[in-house]
Amino acid sequence: MEYIGEHAIAHDEMPPHPLIEIWRYFRENKGALLGLGISIALVLMAIFAGVLAPHSPITQDQTAFLKPPAWLPGGSWTYPLGTDAVGRDLLSRLIYGSRLSLFVGLLVVTLSLFVGVLLGLISGYFRGWVDGLIMRLVDIMLAIPSLLLAIAIVAILGPSLSNAIVAIAIVNVPYYVRLTRASVISESSKDYVMASRVAGAGHLRLMFSTLLPNCTAPLIVQGTLGFSSAILDAAALGFLGLGAQPPTPEWGSMLANAMQFVQSAWWVVTFPGLAILITVLAFNLMGDGLRDALDPKLKR
Repeated sequence: MEYIGEHAIAHDEMPPHPLIEIWRYFRENKGALLGLGISIALVLMAIFAGVLAPHSPITQDQTAFLKPPAWLPGGSWTYPLGTDAVGRDLLSRLIYGSRLSLFVGLLVVTLSLFVGVLLGLISGYFRGWVDGLIMRLVDIMLAIPSLLLAIAIVAILGPSLSNAIVAIAIVNVPYYVRLTRASVISESSKDYVMASRVAGAGHLRLMFSTLLPNCTAPLIVQGTLGFSSAILDAAALGFLGLGAQPPTPEWGSMLANAMQFVQSAWWVVTFPGLAILITVLAFNLMGDGLRDALDPKLKR
């Protein structure tokens, strides 16, 4: 409080920065913090895979077929998590597999988010026959099970990692279209949009500078959840032999190659499955925390 002459002037406290406020709400969710910690560890593991992996992910040891983990009889600390049916180190393949899975998730979310946001903006802003055409295409895509549609696309394009990424991105586009369209329609009737329109802002400025920045919160949450969904879909396509091809270290294809050893060598199946489970769970927990932090209705 300052005194100027005989008058007292009170200065209100400045509101916290939006990012600080989001972090405050986010850290109240212990599950979200756990997911964030695991996600950061996965990213670091993927970046430094060449340093952390004790062996090459594709090098075969002809003397160590289906070697058990180090803590089991017959195991060796040379291969801490054991080896697969052709003598490749499981730990090294899991570490390099994290790099591939995170790359797939990032690329899929980037592609599907870009296309979905663009179509959603056009649909929600212009409405009319443009909106009807885009939304009918979206409805058709959503009527087909996502994994089945991805399998059909990969079957047409041919089995490979790049084609699997394209297929998963196409499958995820409708979710971003509907979410962006709903946000744009909700924001279009607000006063700040009307003021920008009266001030003479063009269509592109209204769409990308006025509306889009105010629609980002739900898109961030959907992108985080879509990241885990993309990893799961990539693992499913890899399991079916439509994704990454051998000898590429990919968790889904590792599971597919190990199914015949479920009873005789449980570690070959268990560790890739756990890697998929932990990764998907971590990003889902983080996405739930972001949703709670960004949605004002859920804030306490």
